[in-house]
Amino acid sequence: MEEIVRKMLVALGEDPDREGLQDTPERVSKAMSFLTNGYRQDVQSVLNEALFTVRYDEMVIVKNIEVYSLCEHHLLPFFGECHVGYLPRDKVIGLSKIPRIVDIYARRLQVQERLTQQIAETIRDAINPRGVAVIIEAKHFCMMMRGVQKRNASMVTSSMLGKFRDDQRSRTEFLNLIRSQ
Repeated sequence: MEEIVRKMLVALGEDPDREGLQDTPERVSKAMSFLTNGYRQDVQSVLNEALFTVRYDEMVIVKNIEVYSLCEHHLLPFFGECHVGYLPRDKVIGLSKIPRIVDIYARRLQVQERLTQQIAETIRDAINPRGVAVIIEAKHFCMMMRGVQKRNASMVTSSMLGKFRDDQRSRTEFLNLIRSQ
């Protein structure tokens, strides 16, 4: 990757040997490895140790999970917050595992729509809840710094599965709870 970054600097008209750029290929390589480390993580191994049988049938919500990802179209960042809720059937997920699921998928080249679905489907497949709801609100540098250059625009995506799709009261309760302070 370092050689590719070096060639890119030359293609941009830069001198990769000048003082400020000498270590840039290595730094970019390390940064890209970190920002895409979701490809090297396995969701099942993260979840297998943290699924618990519990008699609880009310809504579980983890909100305001920070999301940082790279747009697959331009390799530019997007960032925001993710809210995840589910209605357990007979199993719950360990609290810290939900942000880990978000990070595993966010640390890949992404579009926000797919990221939202992947989080919801992973939780559905892991514990078979009565419903799963995921909402992500994010700002995209590909819209802020290039193209339409709208720095205040944000994108909101949702994935509502099971009872959250079929039952307006459950969906409304989720939406009200994620808005509350």
